[in-house]
Amino acid sequence: MSLDDEPRLTVVQPNEGREGSLGSIGVVFKLFGEQTDHQVSIVEHPFPVGALVPPHLHTREDEYSIVIEGEIGFRSGDREVVLGAGGYITKPRGEVHTMWNAGSTPARMIEVIAPAGFEHFFWGLADAFQDGPPDPGEIQRLAAEHGLQFSEPSWLPDLVQRYGLTPLG
Repeated sequence: MSLDDEPRLTVVQPNEGREGSLGSIGVVFKLFGEQTDHQVSIVEHPFPVGALVPPHLHTREDEYSIVIEGEIGFRSGDREVVLGAGGYITKPRGEVHTMWNAGSTPARMIEVIAPAGFEHFFWGLADAFQDGPPDPGEIQRLAAEHGLQFSEPSWLPDLVQRYGLTPLG
């Protein structure tokens, strides 16, 4: 076997990766689908206190989250849980879900996306937020391009009130 036959190796050192804002939370890009034969992508999401990700559903990918700092709440369908550091959760495609900082300190999670591709939505959104809040039409265009659908479920006001969250818009 020659060196040219070796599998590709990707190394991401601690604190490496482009950082950006997605509005309510941040994003740090770690692995792109182009580096994993489009099997998975991985990003980190910092959650400031009060942060709420708008409820949405994915039509193309599943997400797997690992809380690495603080407390993050998750709601998927009718199921709700708060996880601390070391907690894992799956969020299946086709089900409305949201995430929020459920504590009084900043939180952080790793997001594994399978199959890969949705990281490019985050990239486009981070680009759009570089100069301040983007045009809502641009967010809708990016969402449609990546099979993302936003939702306003009836349980959202209660969640916002119980955790003192700051919804976007």
